[in-house]
Amino acid sequence: MDIFTPLEIEAIWLSLKISFWAMLWSMPLALGTAWILARCDFPGKFLFDGIIHLPLVLPPVVIGYVLLVLMGKQGIIGKFLYDTLGITFTFSWRGAAVAAGIMAFPLIVRAIRLSLEAVDQRFEAAARTLGANPISVFLTITLPLTMPGIIVGAILGFARCLGEFGATITFVSNIPGETRTLPIALYGFSQVPGGEEAAFRIVVISVVIALFALAGSEILARRMQARIGTGS
Repeated sequence: MDIFTPLEIEAIWLSLKISFWAMLWSMPLALGTAWILARCDFPGKFLFDGIIHLPLVLPPVVIGYVLLVLMGKQGIIGKFLYDTLGITFTFSWRGAAVAAGIMAFPLIVRAIRLSLEAVDQRFEAAARTLGANPISVFLTITLPLTMPGIIVGAILGFARCLGEFGATITFVSNIPGETRTLPIALYGFSQVPGGEEAAFRIVVISVVIALFALAGSEILARRMQARIGTGS
């Protein structure tokens, strides 16, 4: 007896695929953004910080609509990408990865920023006085000490991507085999008569995956923190 139905397997695979690619493009940007917010002072920093965290407070549908306007085939960004590279994000899993990554971005930035702010900058200053260049200081001192926050941010962001619904369905719609992730599949089942059992199964699958992700982030962060403490 199969544990999952073909539709559930398809939704799980799409959710994992979209979440993976969302993390792949957003993590480097989140690390750079967190570093700017933690280490730099400049005019307009408060506004920049507010813009980064907008996805946390705006309705996800608003984010999806903005993406549709900007990255649709007739949008400013979308038209350029389609005309020059033949790439389109609307109604595709690529667009779902963009939407999910944007919705998770503030969580990732916040986790990394808190970890960066906890780093004792005297270690970095000592390395510079010994002749290390800024890149070496970042790679050998700052990055390892920030790694627990990076891991937590990545896994929490991944879990957030798995649960993304509003921005995704607004931007890329509900297309079986292309954009129908676990939350969208749940929404579809909840809208049809007799879909209660399938909807409940999707809920259970989503909860289990989310719990595994949260537990994994906690375990990895503790191990990394212990390793750093042992090394110091």
